Amino acid sequence: MKKTRAFLKWAGGKYPLVEDIKKHLPQGDCLIEPFVGAGSVFLNTSYDAYVLADINSDLINLYNTVKYRTDSFIGEVREIFTPEFNTAEQYYLKREEFNRSIDPIKRSVLFLYLNRHCYNGLCRYNSRGEFNVPFGRYKKPYFPEEELLWFADKAQKATFITQHYESTLLSAESGSVIYCDPPYAPLSETANFTAYHTNAFSAQEQRNLAQLAHYLSSDRKIPVLISNHDTPATREWYHQAKLHIVKVRRTISRNILNRNKVNELLALYNGEPTLNLPKQIVKTTAKHFSPGVK
Repeated sequence: MKKTRAFLKWAGGKYPLVEDIKKHLPQGDCLIEPFVGAGSVFLNTSYDAYVLADINSDLINLYNTVKYRTDSFIGEVREIFTPEFNTAEQYYLKREEFNRSIDPIKRSVLFLYLNRHCYNGLCRYNSRGEFNVPFGRYKKPYFPEEELLWFADKAQKATFITQHYESTLLSAESGSVIYCDPPYAPLSETANFTAYHTNAFSAQEQRNLAQLAHYLSSDRKIPVLISNHDTPATREWYHQAKLHIVKVRRTISRNILNRNKVNELLALYNGEPTLNLPKQIVKTTAKHFSPGVK
């Protein structure tokens, strides 16, 4: 089956790793993704149903807009994918308009525009929750109409929700399979952990995710596959999983010569001996949860 690309540009997107991920994803009735990102795994698998969550409400709002208002959304976005709007002046005006808007449809349209016109397709917010990625200066940003139509069709099998990963994982039901693509651990000890949306995903969050994955697979018999960099830290976190090593080319560096292949881990939790779940994980607090936008 030909691989399908996401309609968003996305740092750390899993399109290059889709075939490796599919090899290690168990069968099940429903695929759950607590960190859906651009949705490459969703788009290239064939489960009966999907629960796709992310803490980024703009992302989930966009997906629900594409799902429920496909034609009108495509028509509206197409109008601003023209040379007239591909200038720094227009970009910063649209970015300001996005940051001021509270209308979910307008924010969806502008979010896709910003994604395709900003630097490297990055998604970054300041401490006030404002999108602050600079203009990308592309000659002719690609309008992903075909990819949007494919996504909208596949989305009819999916539920999109803005939610903290703990809530998504602990809501999983029997027959589900979980794929986790968390913000990656740094490749060096001196690097900072990746800032995701307006929150930092710390080493403690990484450990919590690994413990939750082990609990779900051993106590609830729900398999969990996690991807991350191959580092001493990730090997320690995932020591109760079956580890598979894959090579992937880094694409964030501006210098093409520095885009070397690095090892990544696919950690599969699939029914290992039981481990008591730490109480701090079970008691997921309401502050981690925000309802989906429809």
